[in-house]
Amino acid sequence: MNSGLRIVTRSRSRATRIASEGCREELAPRETAAEGRKSHKPVRRPRKKQKVHVAYEVANGEEGEDAEPLKVPVWEPQNWQQQLANIRIMRSKKDAPVDQLGAEQCYDITAPPKVRRYQVLLSLMLSSQTKDQVTAGAMQRLRARGLTVESILQTDDDLLGRLIYPVGFWRSKVKFIKQTTAILQQRYEGDIPASVAELVALPGVGPKMAHLAMAVAWGTVSGIAVDTHVHRIANRLKWTKKMTKSPEETRRNLEEWLPSEINGLLVGFGQQICLPVHPRCQACLNKALCPAAQGL
Repeated sequence: MNSGLRIVTRSRSRATRIASEGCREELAPRETAAEGRKSHKPVRRPRKKQKVHVAYEVANGEEGEDAEPLKVPVWEPQNWQQQLANIRIMRSKKDAPVDQLGAEQCYDITAPPKVRRYQVLLSLMLSSQTKDQVTAGAMQRLRARGLTVESILQTDDDLLGRLIYPVGFWRSKVKFIKQTTAILQQRYEGDIPASVAELVALPGVGPKMAHLAMAVAWGTVSGIAVDTHVHRIANRLKWTKKMTKSPEETRRNLEEWLPSEINGLLVGFGQQICLPVHPRCQACLNKALCPAAQGL
């Protein structure tokens, strides 16, 4: 019986092996199919990034499409509000040369509006690189002969030069005045342009003159007028991100943050206290706040 059992055991083992091998042969195609199914699984694609929509605060009565986006905070110099307030106190008497003899004071207030605006522009053109007292004297001589577009066009260059002398660069200004006046008659019916872009396109008219003309002649603040006084003071107070090399560069810097026109205020301050040479720091209310004063 033992040998029979051994035979049965061997037969069963063999049968099991055969059956097992048969199963492998039958399963092989199925495994292959399964592997095929695995290889055809859908590939995961990266999700598209969604755009972030920024919502802006809308003021009452405004529609979302027309609302302006919130302003990003801009750079501002330290202590500028206190410095400006101190300058206003120091200029409260308005007794600097610019207050009485500046280009903005040289036109005939009794003349018709168009003539007044022309005289404002002419006084600004004469004031470049010229002291207020000299500009005022030239304007008085011109007005004594009737200062209008027509009268200037009828005045020969030699006489015009003698009338405006000794303003700075008077020969060039004779040419610019004649050219600009002719343009005003031909294109603007004797009036002056009402935009900065058109004003600076005139011969002899720069950005400072254009902004002042807009303010004085048209009553519109279009920007900050920067001359040598404003340029010097702004750099001494560090009202620019870095030292600027020209009045025009200073103007661009100031207009990024300064909210108002300050030309007349700073010009008088520069004439009386913040002088080009030997500034009167001891008399200045900004002595403790002025970076330039700390080095003196």
